[in-house]
This record gives sequence, C-alpha cells and structure tokens, in this order.
Amino acid sequence: MIKKLLQDISNKYASKWLVMLFDLSIVACTFIAAYVIRFNFIISFDWVVMFKQIPFVFLAALISFVVVGSYKGVVRFTGFKDVINIIIGVNILATILIVSTFFSRRLNYESIFNISGSIIYIHLLLNILFLVGSKLFIKSVYNKLMQDFKTQKRVLIFGAGNAGMITYDAISNDPTNSHKVIGFIDDNESKVGKKINTLAVYNLDKITPELVQKFGIEEVIISVQNIDSSRLLQISGLLFELGLKVKIVPPVQNWIDGDLSVGQIKEVNIEDLLGRDPISITNPALVDEYDNQIILITGAAGSIGSEIARKTTNYNFKKLILVDTAESPLYELQQEFVQSGIKNFIAIVSDVRDFRRMEKLFQQYKPNMVFHAAAYKHVPLMENNPFEAVSVNIGGTRHMASLSVKYGVNKFVLISTDKAVNPTNVMGATKRIAELYVNCLQGKGKTKFITTRFGNVLGSNGSVIPLFKKQIENGGPLTVTHKDITRYFMTISEACQLVLEAATMGNGGEIFVFDMGESVKIFDLAKNMIILSGLRYPEDIDIKFTGLRPGEKIYEELLADGENTRPTYHEKIMIARTKQIDILTISDKISNLCAANSKSQNLEIVALIKEIIPEYISNNSKYEVLDSKK
Repeated sequence: MIKKLLQDISNKYASKWLVMLFDLSIVACTFIAAYVIRFNFIISFDWVVMFKQIPFVFLAALISFVVVGSYKGVVRFTGFKDVINIIIGVNILATILIVSTFFSRRLNYESIFNISGSIIYIHLLLNILFLVGSKLFIKSVYNKLMQDFKTQKRVLIFGAGNAGMITYDAISNDPTNSHKVIGFIDDNESKVGKKINTLAVYNLDKITPELVQKFGIEEVIISVQNIDSSRLLQISGLLFELGLKVKIVPPVQNWIDGDLSVGQIKEVNIEDLLGRDPISITNPALVDEYDNQIILITGAAGSIGSEIARKTTNYNFKKLILVDTAESPLYELQQEFVQSGIKNFIAIVSDVRDFRRMEKLFQQYKPNMVFHAAAYKHVPLMENNPFEAVSVNIGGTRHMASLSVKYGVNKFVLISTDKAVNPTNVMGATKRIAELYVNCLQGKGKTKFITTRFGNVLGSNGSVIPLFKKQIENGGPLTVTHKDITRYFMTISEACQLVLEAATMGNGGEIFVFDMGESVKIFDLAKNMIILSGLRYPEDIDIKFTGLRPGEKIYEELLADGENTRPTYHEKIMIARTKQIDILTISDKISNLCAANSKSQNLEIVALIKEIIPEYISNNSKYEVLDSKK
C-alpha cells in the first residue's frame, strides 16, 4: 500500500506556483528572523514597521524568482544549477532592497522602503541557507523513501577523483536508480584509507572475496576518464575473478548536455577490452571530399560495406549506389535507409564477376568514387574453393578497377586484409593479388587507386565474436583453434573511419595500415566473453582447442617482408612502403591466372597463385606439397 502510494507520488509534480508560494513563505519567515537576529533576540524593534515591510519584500522576492525562474525546478531533482539559480535570485532580491533603501533615505520615502543594511545582509544569508536547505532536505527525504522500497545493488566506484564524485552524485541524485554506493577504489595511495562522503577508499588489492561477501558487493563502476585500455583489461580481469559485474562511465564528451545520468553507465563490453585506445578520426576535409559525389559501393550488404554506406550518408553525396549479390541483407539495408529518410540511393542486386552488368552500371550512373568491399573472406572455405576466391577476390577486383579507369572514376578504394601479408592461405593470397593488380593500374588513367589494410573486425559476419556469443548461448564449449593464436582487432566503425579517411588523404598507389596496438590472444578473448556473460570459466563454460584450420596462422602481420611504413598526418594511420614490382610481368600473370581459373583443378590454380606471390607459403594445408617443390 505504502509502495503504491509512493509510486503515485513519484508520477506527480508540484505546481510551479506552489513552489513559488513555498519559497516566498520562506523569504517572509527569514525576514522576520533577520530582524530578531539583528536585535540580539530582544524584541526592541518596531514590529509595525517590520510587518509593513514584509509585503514589499514579498513583492521584490516574487520579481527576483520570476527573473531567474527558480520556481520552475522540480524539487526532488534539485541539482547544482538549481542551487546557483536560487543564490542568484536571493542576491537580486538583496540588491532590490539595498537600492530601495538608498533612494528612501535620499528622498525621505516611507520607512517601509528603508531597511537596515545589516538586516538585508542577514536576510540574504538566511535565504540561501533555508531555500537551498529546504529543497535538498525534501529531495533527500524523497530519495530515502523511494530507495527503502527498492532492491538495491551494492556497488563500488573505481576512481575517487572528480569523475568518481560526479558518478557518485549521479547515482545519489537519481531516485529511480537501483544502486547503492558503499565505497571507492583508487590507485592513488594518498587517497587509500581515507573517506569521501563517509565512504571508505580502498586499494584494488584490498578487494578480496571476504570483503565482497561482507558488504554484499555486486558491481564495480569504473569512473576514470581516458583510462588506458590495457589497464581497463587488467582491472576488469581482477574484478571478474571475484564474480563482480563491471560497468564503465562513458567519456565526458558523450554525456548528455554535459551531465552524466545513471542510464549512461554501461556494462564493459568486448570493445572496451581491445587493449588499446579507440581510434577516432575527425577531419573536416571529408565533408568536401564526398560533397556532390556519386559513390558506388560493392559488397554493400556486408559488415564493412554497409557501415561505409551508413557513414557516407552523413555527407552531402549526390547518389549512392549499393551493389551486392546477397539479396536479403541488401533489402534490409535498403529498408533501414528508407526508414531513416535517406534519399538519392539505389540498391542493386548484382555480381562483380559479371563484367557486362558492372559496365552498364558505370555507364548509367557514372560514379566518381568506388569503394570495393566485395570479397570472399572465410579462410577455411576459400582453402577448399580456390576457384571462387580467384573469381571474386581477383576477378571481381579486376572488373571494378579496370572499369574505374575506363570511365574516369576519381578514386578507387580497395578493402584489403592483414591476411594478405605474407599469406599462408588462398584467401589472403588472392587479396594480396588484388592489391598488386590495383597497384599495376595506378597511373594508367585519372583514377587514384588506394588500398586499406586492416585486421579482424569485431562483430562482422562470420567473425569470432558472434561465434563465441552463439556458443555461449548454447552452453559451450567455446572453440579456439590454438591456445597461443593472436589477432588484431578493431570495431566496424573504426575500420570504416579508416576507409573514408584513406579515400580523402590518398593520392594514389598507397596501402594504408592502422596502428592497431597490441594483438589480442583469442584464448583471453574467449575467457573475457564468458565472464562478461555472467558465467565462469571453466566451471560454467569450458574452452576447447580444435587445432589450426587449413591455411590459418598463429599470428597475423600488417606489413609484408620488405615493407616498412611512413607516417601520415593522423598518428594512427600509416602508409606501407612497398617494394618495387614488375608491373607488366605481374599483370600478365594475373591475366593468365584468371583465364586458367575456370578450366583448372585446385592444385593448378594455387600453383599459379604461388607463382605470382612467392612469399605465399601454405600452412597446415594440402597445398604445402607445392611449397616442397620450390
């Protein structure tokens, strides 16, 4: 019954005029109190004059509060800005009283306008004390009543600095939240052992299973701005082992209107644990680069292609052509754009292997920019299907790149992969040949050919993250090919930022690579995902090692043998210095490969690939027999 009554109260708000009347009543009472204090609690002043002055003070207060709008605030949500408003309002009131007293004494007005300066000053201080105090008291009582009827999670805040205090205030000031802060954690030894708002500050080492059990701690909120990702990974790992959930406060630039709300505190996810800072690109030149452009994107329904398409909609393009063979995903992207009100785009179901169809698209739409993301990317599948890898990854790239030269496309951006570096599998080798082919075309026309090379993309179709999530949902085990296998990771957003930036800064012939920080052990990634799911390894879900798949490396590289890098104006983006190639010889060999592809067996196809890419050494694959003949 009481709970229902409180819920009903929480859905109702006091009238702003009732708040105004409440504030004016306090002003009148504090005015009387100011007189009493001024005369040392001895009733030796003229009561009649004082009561005549109250209506004037009442009117002056009304004007002051209307000017600052302090009466419009919701009392239960009183915050710092509301307090400032009240202080400004009572100072305006004091100023009005001082001015009226000055003119009253100069012009011999009635005594009701002549108020002692000491009384005005005492009145000002009492107003600040009681107006602010009453609102904070009501807010505190309301929050206490609401929280007493809720099941609260007992949490610690990691970070006893400014960000930690802002988080504490956000939790304390939100009556709807279900958290109760019971202490702080901090690395700063000078803070450890002290108290903040009566709450103890602990060192991370002191957060033991006994302490967690003693206080019933369920969560830790990490509230440190610009925390190093490797440190975040370390902290999270220690807390996960204690069975605690870990949440994180977003960067201050993501706070709504500069204020943090409890709803913005999110659970630590796998993107936060990459072991490096997120890559951010802000370049005004992109606005000019894509302004009034006709942009064609192949593989537009895929993870990378669709995100490139979404990001281009932030610019004032003239036409966006989305090409893919995957009908259903392309339809979903089309509907997403329609629902978002995006115009001047067209979704076309077509195949980059169909040269005549692609040429018709170039003739019809005359694109200025081409983003070529269409490719087969799954290593084990392509290892068994080299014909398909060659036809799409090489043949499709040849078609799109050659047509770009023929029809005067300004820029052609090839989406490549780190698996093209010193390849050990068919997929990586065909992507490396695609890189070589566009390099051969550089300078053949006005088209600037640009390659972007990056690692694994979190959450992309067929990547390890969705696989692990599905395996966790099914109760495990998680499958990892090798305990020591490592990979570079980035988010889809980061990958596509690189692509758009590369298209802007590229002058043709470059291969852009990312400074992706440290590579991540897939075994560690699997353990973290289990813990992030609220489960324990190996008690709840185990990890099974299945052995390297055909063509799979234990670790990936971003630079090939003989390559190094030179910097760009963005510290996270570099240009690979590639070794010189014999363009005519390479072009002829690629043409021969494509011609022989349809009438050759797998071994013959791979042999031709290895002839073009001498550094291609198969690993854990049936094609190793070709390497033994070298």
